[in-house]
Amino acid sequence: MTEFQAKEMEEQEEQIENEAEDNKEAEDSAPAEEQTGQSEVNEETLRNKEEEIKKLQEEQDELKNRLLRVQADYENYKRRTNEEKIKERKFRAQSLVEEILPVLDNFKRALDVQIESEEAKSLKQGMDMVYRQLTDAMEKEGVKEIEAVGKPFDPHLHQAVMQVENDEYEPNTVVEVLQAGYSLNDRVVRPAMVKVNS
Repeated sequence: MTEFQAKEMEEQEEQIENEAEDNKEAEDSAPAEEQTGQSEVNEETLRNKEEEIKKLQEEQDELKNRLLRVQADYENYKRRTNEEKIKERKFRAQSLVEEILPVLDNFKRALDVQIESEEAKSLKQGMDMVYRQLTDAMEKEGVKEIEAVGKPFDPHLHQAVMQVENDEYEPNTVVEVLQAGYSLNDRVVRPAMVKVNS
């Protein structure tokens, strides 16, 4: 309820009280016959004023309810926007991560190559350092490699491309990773491509 409406209700209540007092004074000073006629009029006026007060009270209650609903809607809006901002911040790096994953794959392939010459070994050491820096930076952003070998096959985390028979593993267990999978803050960015024991 606004201040204006509250003042208006107070003024109306004062006016009703003043009228009631005036009517009482008039009743006291008027002769008995006039008082009887006047008391009927005063009672009717009083009833009208009471009905008016009742209507104003109902209006006030309705406005209060409306105000409470608007406040609740606003709180819900604030909560939703905060959740969206948090989610946006949490996954802001997803497109960049998706672009960098092929680079990580190529680094891994290059580091898996067997080298014999000393020059190539020092080059490989440098590549290994760069690879570790890159993976450390990605881990700081919430990127993790999905563990797969020896784990039960999970279609949400793994993409089975082959089935093999291997006595060393339980059925429906990942035997080998063909391409590493990654998650960003527990959201799968790319599932791991795996061989599964049948």
